[in-house]
Amino acid sequence: MQNIIAQAHPQWHKLLECALSVMDNQYLDKLQSSYNWLPGIKSIFSAFSLPLSVTQYILLGESPYPRPQSANGYAFWDQAVQSIWSDKGFSKQVNRATSLRNFIKMLLLARGDLMKDLSQDAIAKLDKSQYVQTGAELFGAFMSKGFLLLNASLVYSEGQIPYHARQWRPFIHKLFQQLTEHNAPLKLVLLGRIAEQIPQTSLFPVLLAEHPYNISFITNPAVVKF
Repeated sequence: MQNIIAQAHPQWHKLLECALSVMDNQYLDKLQSSYNWLPGIKSIFSAFSLPLSVTQYILLGESPYPRPQSANGYAFWDQAVQSIWSDKGFSKQVNRATSLRNFIKMLLLARGDLMKDLSQDAIAKLDKSQYVQTGAELFGAFMSKGFLLLNASLVYSEGQIPYHARQWRPFIHKLFQQLTEHNAPLKLVLLGRIAEQIPQTSLFPVLLAEHPYNISFITNPAVVKF
């Protein structure tokens, strides 16, 4: 698995080796010998490109996007989304990406740029020159603030979401256990049903909320305050 770990920043290598050691070896062998899963062997540990020393938050989603053009190894980052905005509000790409659309609406609400009206018309009227313009800029900004964009299940294949989630659960548990032992000053941002099953939540400051594909995420008071 050294070729996989090499994707990550060197500060993560020992932690990832230890976390992988508690997983099913047959499962890992299947991943290395097959190509019918996302985000693919070259991107599976992309999230760990962020150095541990600058990681302040772990934003934990559920599983990779189910589309090759979208899945890139980072939670919530839809690689297919280029421009965020259009003259009508959001771009067509963002409007098709439910979680991302709700996430950005929440950010606009938190900034006070939107109030009760969250419609396309309201977004169209905003001066968007002050905002990031692309998906890459948005998630690059998250990472520059110390957000590690990690999925609780690092692999997606059609019809097997619960299966992969079970396989990666020991990895996530071991990783978080090691982070507590390192006394890393982290805050967990856990979004969705899979993420909320992390057992080490009592050992870190935690923001727990519904997945952004739920419309209630936009106005969740705890999320907006955070």
